[in-house]
Amino acid sequence: MAELRLDAVRKVYDNGHVAVAGATFAVADGEFLVLVGPSGCGKSTLLRMIAGLESISSGTLAIGGRPVNDVAPKDRDIAMVFQNYALYPHMSVYENLAFGLRLRDVPRAEIDRRVRAAAHTLELAAMLERKPGQLSGGQRQRVALGRALVRDPSVFLLDEPLSNLDARLRLGMRVELARLHRQLGTTMIYVTHDQIEAMTLGQRIVVMKDGEIQQIDTPMNLYAKPDNLFVAGFLGSPAMNLLRGRVVADHRLWLDTGHTRLPLDGTPELAVLARGAGGELVAGLRPEDLVPAHGDAPAASLRAELELVEPVGNEVFLNLRCGNDALVARVPPQALPAAGTMMTLAFDPARLHLFDSASERRLGA
Repeated sequence: MAELRLDAVRKVYDNGHVAVAGATFAVADGEFLVLVGPSGCGKSTLLRMIAGLESISSGTLAIGGRPVNDVAPKDRDIAMVFQNYALYPHMSVYENLAFGLRLRDVPRAEIDRRVRAAAHTLELAAMLERKPGQLSGGQRQRVALGRALVRDPSVFLLDEPLSNLDARLRLGMRVELARLHRQLGTTMIYVTHDQIEAMTLGQRIVVMKDGEIQQIDTPMNLYAKPDNLFVAGFLGSPAMNLLRGRVVADHRLWLDTGHTRLPLDGTPELAVLARGAGGELVAGLRPEDLVPAHGDAPAASLRAELELVEPVGNEVFLNLRCGNDALVARVPPQALPAAGTMMTLAFDPARLHLFDSASERRLGA
């Protein structure tokens, strides 16, 4: 196990494209860190630089306190699991697990010990004589993990290892990965574009966009206090509702969107807002923070037209429209009006997320 540290690590290709624009963060010994972002954001490039498969244009990468910029991949004590399982189809599970160790001239008895230990950990012991073609997708993914596990590396790198699995298998493998990390206590860095995977697996998450790190924090802190509009919209399913408007003041402060007014005097950023009356803001509300109102309209509410009801079992998604703004509310199963009905939705102003319209930064961040 080892701490991994990046200091202003950049990757610039020969054509001038900046794939990673100065990544600086540390991964603690034994931590499970997730790199997440949309396709092309630089997360896989960053992982490949850590592995030594991509050169570093500038900055320093250190593993266990030792700079490794110029160290060959095989000497970094790192094991990588790719999106493609890349198993040898003519070899048994046992032979696939043992292959890398044989290339390193590990003694036969030690190979057998490591292979059987990994097979036991990954519940593959009964499948050691099977060929990959006789395994399910989840079992093949476990063999790919086992091939990295037998090396007993300081750091595991996982590049979208579950993206080829169906939804049910992905859920099962997420549980297995979390269990494996608890059992081994090894430093793991995991790349995914799936924010659900990131939120459920990562002890901390690095959110990336266009080669730049947007925010690094625990899953729940990212969800509760996103630093900017990108993080606010990227994390959460359904995504955060965003309404743009201008701050106006009479006897109270409001966000005027042109179609509705949202009261702002219960927000934590009240002092900042009072100084910025007349300025443009973006207000965010999580779907679970919009609640159908019954009886008299509450002090903090908005009116919206119900366009579609999506029952998904233990909860219901309400797709609504307030002027030009599309909204989603997440509510428990209940009797609901028909599509086309105008609804009043209440919210707590303290639950509003407020962002500067120009910089897209969270107020007070």
